[in-house]
Amino acid sequence: MQQFQQYIGGAFSDGSARFESLDPATGDVWALMPEARSADVAAAVTAARDAFCAPAWADMTASARGKLLYRLADLIAENAQTLAQLETRDTGKIIRETSAQVAYVAEYYRYYAGLADKIEGAHLPIDKPDMDVWLRREPVGVVAAVVPWNSQLFLSAVKIGPALAAGCTVVLKASEDGPAPMLEFARIFDQAGFPPGVLNVITGFGPECGAVLTRHPDVDHVAFTGGPETARHIVRNSAENLASTSLELGGKSPFVVFEDADIESAVNAQISGIFAATGQSCVAGSRLIVANQIKDTFLARLKEKAECIVIGAPDDMATEVGPLCTRNQLTTAVDVIAASVEAGATVITGGTPIDRVGHFFRPTIIDCSDAPDAPCLTTEFFGPVLSVLGFDTEAEALDIANDTAFGLAAGVFTKDLTRAHRMIRGIQAGIVWVNTYRAVSPMAPFGGHGLSGHGREGGMQAALDYTKVKAVWVRTSDDPIPDPFVMR
Repeated sequence: MQQFQQYIGGAFSDGSARFESLDPATGDVWALMPEARSADVAAAVTAARDAFCAPAWADMTASARGKLLYRLADLIAENAQTLAQLETRDTGKIIRETSAQVAYVAEYYRYYAGLADKIEGAHLPIDKPDMDVWLRREPVGVVAAVVPWNSQLFLSAVKIGPALAAGCTVVLKASEDGPAPMLEFARIFDQAGFPPGVLNVITGFGPECGAVLTRHPDVDHVAFTGGPETARHIVRNSAENLASTSLELGGKSPFVVFEDADIESAVNAQISGIFAATGQSCVAGSRLIVANQIKDTFLARLKEKAECIVIGAPDDMATEVGPLCTRNQLTTAVDVIAASVEAGATVITGGTPIDRVGHFFRPTIIDCSDAPDAPCLTTEFFGPVLSVLGFDTEAEALDIANDTAFGLAAGVFTKDLTRAHRMIRGIQAGIVWVNTYRAVSPMAPFGGHGLSGHGREGGMQAALDYTKVKAVWVRTSDDPIPDPFVMR
């Protein structure tokens, strides 16, 4: 049985306690993880605060920070296969996806390495002739980064990369469900040459770890990816330390297909959008909104492809859909689908767990045309479940697309360029893909509106979110200040 350690202040330790981690494909215990409690959290935050203030990091030039991030990127690329295998083992995410994703994670660190010395201030054309005024962008301070189990290496890269590029220090809380890849990442980070305490990696459970971390008085910013309910707790906790927050909270993303769309391309994109990563993606295109003129044809082709998906062990490169990470996801899918059928929805394919060891669930398509209030249309399954509605007009498609409290991503499939632009303007989401889906890049911002949160990850904007602005005033006149009782 493998045993992992937490990483605090440049040193590895066992933590206050240990807990077992299950292999989602078998249900067996495969590793022991360090359970951080309040004392461990306090030590991690103290290490981050000390590192933030210490000359080794505080006085390091931005270019030097960038070189360290380049070194980290190289080490991630060198160890990509080990990281991918651990993520697959501990979360059930299929190896063909983790292998590709981890390799691309290195590019995020390279992007922020190059950006480190390009975070600029500004000179202000002030309205006072004897004043020189400029703005400095300075690191916000200690960042608490909290990531979920799905795509942890990616979701941590879009926090750690810009935070370190900006000069912050980080305490990363890996998910208690599947923390192995992040604890291994700490070992790789340790080799990159950063000063001790710049990054600290812990894992643990809500009250003793997450809550203690996000309300700690020495935390300046909380970057969180997860669900809205946990985010509400984090926002309440941030009232204790007045930390700023960036929240990426998932969605119930619309996937709109018009009658003129390339059906084969749209079907393939929809398969990727909902069944890739076993549907365990915050941008999963989980609501198919398809023109009634092509609905039957589209669903027939979609059903055919869904039923040919290879379901199997996550460490097999032939597998296309693996297990869900947790038993609770399986239970939620069963309960919500049953309630949706009772409300009048029709299961086109799937809808049940697979009779085998592990948390396996069949790729599922549910037609909600006769059940517009079915709970499957509003519940984020975090699983391979697609809900379907038809439409007759563009206005109706837009209304259905925006009929959600979330607002992270959306897909639009049409050959009509003017229609595409109208949909882009009308859809209330932080990301709109046209004739494609699930495309990401370190250069592009990622984030949403409404219950999908606020703030952006990726691109220059993410780096700026980890800075604070300081206005500097320098009086350039040698004459005495004439009246000390008048604001100038």
